[in-house]
Amino acid sequence: MNQAKIEIHGNDDIGFDGRGVGVAVLDTGCFPHEDLEYRIAGFLDLMQKRPCAYDDNGHGTHVCGIIGGSGKAKNGLYRGIAPGCHLIPVKVLDRRGNGYSSDVIAGLRWIRENQERLNIRIVNISVGSFSRRNMGENSALVRSVNSAWDSGLVVVVAAGNMGPASGTITTPGISRKVITVGCSDDHKEVNVMGSRMIDYSGRGPTSACICKPDIVAPGAAIISCANKPGGYTCKSGTSMATPLVSGAIALLLEKHPEMSNRDVKLLLRERAVDIGLPKNQQGWGMLDVERLLADEV
Repeated sequence: MNQAKIEIHGNDDIGFDGRGVGVAVLDTGCFPHEDLEYRIAGFLDLMQKRPCAYDDNGHGTHVCGIIGGSGKAKNGLYRGIAPGCHLIPVKVLDRRGNGYSSDVIAGLRWIRENQERLNIRIVNISVGSFSRRNMGENSALVRSVNSAWDSGLVVVVAAGNMGPASGTITTPGISRKVITVGCSDDHKEVNVMGSRMIDYSGRGPTSACICKPDIVAPGAAIISCANKPGGYTCKSGTSMATPLVSGAIALLLEKHPEMSNRDVKLLLRERAVDIGLPKNQQGWGMLDVERLLADEV
């Protein structure tokens, strides 16, 4: 099946690029790609304890590129949403993309400890678990993302790719505090981790009857940075939709640095565009970056 690719182009008309805003990314790490040059402001490796940024899987680099890639390696063709922001990758997943909730929790603790030093305003978590065991609202992982939120961070989490049945939001996206992101275009057949998938975006409600996701964004066939010099690759899923929202929030916080995470969440809700899907599939609606940043709507 042929599939059109969505290319992430920066919008020069917006007037903001996320400058001064730190975005922490809990994932497989980040390759020091040309598009991210000089903007990897910190790095923590909970897998091999290496001091310098790397990515032996590629997923984290792709996510970082969606958030803040400059497009330099292709003369600006594949730019991220906030190409002026600085990135703080935290490697919590191994080369196969697997990991433990304990490492995610440790990563979140490190982010809180370094929040002021690195001016971290946003945490992007494009990972999750669908295990029914010890993964409810009282789980250590949900409590950890809630603590990050309570410390003032805007926590943005993927809804997961376990849809289309109801109750398929992955943890920690079930947290009622964080901003949970689904795909607006999961009607398109895509390749996710080697499997052909359609209608995959996680649907609510949660086991506590909370409507999720909160918002949706495109996630089908997104081109972004690969974990090799000058390279780009195409990936799909809620992992790709989530950094689109994180990047948009970086633009918003550059424009309004005084905003709290609650302010951000309320404005996202107010400015989302209803695309006519059930509430437990689209939440508030689809992200519209220009509408989010507009002085008035």
